[in-house]
Amino acid sequence: MTTKPKPCPICRKPRSESYHPFCSQRCKDRDLARWFSDSYAVPGPPADPEELAQESWREQD
Repeated sequence: MTTKPKPCPICRKPRSESYHPFCSQRCKDRDLARWFSDSYAVPGPPADPEELAQESWREQD
């Protein structure tokens, strides 16, 4: 039984081994741009920068 290969997550074309899991450099760059523009997000409450700063100081002690 053969499973159908998954398509590129950006444009749905067949994936390329050179740009796995994408089909081209263009789709790879589009995905990176989405991360930089906050189009992707991890679910959860917003982080408080003050709380994060305090936690990082505690870890260094």
